[in-house]
Amino acid sequence: MKLKLACADFTFPLLPHDDVLTLIATLGIRGVDIGLFEERSHLQPSDQFRNTSRSARTLKRKLDARGLKAADVFLQVDTDGRTYAINHPQASRRRKARDWFQHALDYAAECGAGHVTISPGVFFDDVPRATSRARARDELSWRLEHAGARRIIMAVEPHLGSIAPRPKSALRLVATVPGLTYTLDYGHFTSVGIPDAEVEPLIAHASHFHVRGARRGALQTSFEDSTIDLARIVKVMGATGYRGYLGLEYVWVDWQGCNRVDNLSETIRFRDRLRSLTS
Repeated sequence: MKLKLACADFTFPLLPHDDVLTLIATLGIRGVDIGLFEERSHLQPSDQFRNTSRSARTLKRKLDARGLKAADVFLQVDTDGRTYAINHPQASRRRKARDWFQHALDYAAECGAGHVTISPGVFFDDVPRATSRARARDELSWRLEHAGARRIIMAVEPHLGSIAPRPKSALRLVATVPGLTYTLDYGHFTSVGIPDAEVEPLIAHASHFHVRGARRGALQTSFEDSTIDLARIVKVMGATGYRGYLGLEYVWVDWQGCNRVDNLSETIRFRDRLRSLTS
């Protein structure tokens, strides 16, 4: 398979954003996963969407100047994943989530990204699960239609706490929403003891992939502690015709111990491992 590497701009939150882009280019990585996380990233939706076109053009100029390309725009509208979940029971909140998604599409198109990632929705205690699933399917279908009109691939990231918390539920979701694809991160499943073999069927539905180390009990680990079989993943990607980016996605936040590894060193080690597997 032809390797397309990306690195998340939110991997290095202690650096100014311009320096992050320069560092990614220095690492010889040409793709950048752009995080638009409200109150949690360099670039935030509430700021970038004040003048979406101008903000995106500014980003593109910075990318172009460094020989970089936006691989994905990852939109997170709130800090808890619930306040503006796409399937929130309150219609007004669903409307805001739609509005920001449309801004994200405009932003992606303007900065040259052909891919946008969002959350698939969550369950609410006072809402029947069937209702939450149905709302999520409706909202995802609406987003897929609008993304398709812009020739942008839209994906959701299945993860614990969402309506697709395990591989089997993720397979059921993608079967009910035609055209849906996944931004896949094994770590969300590995950390709770789900083996690679159960996650592997999701590769056939992936359009973007997050790479970092993980093991049971740890969402993020060093290269040597990781139990994820990266060689097997690359082999299956080749067999299934995967054509997306492999995005190196270490994070540095005080949550689930995700500030206990050296992000720069681990990014380099996984970069080199991926290159060795696809050379």
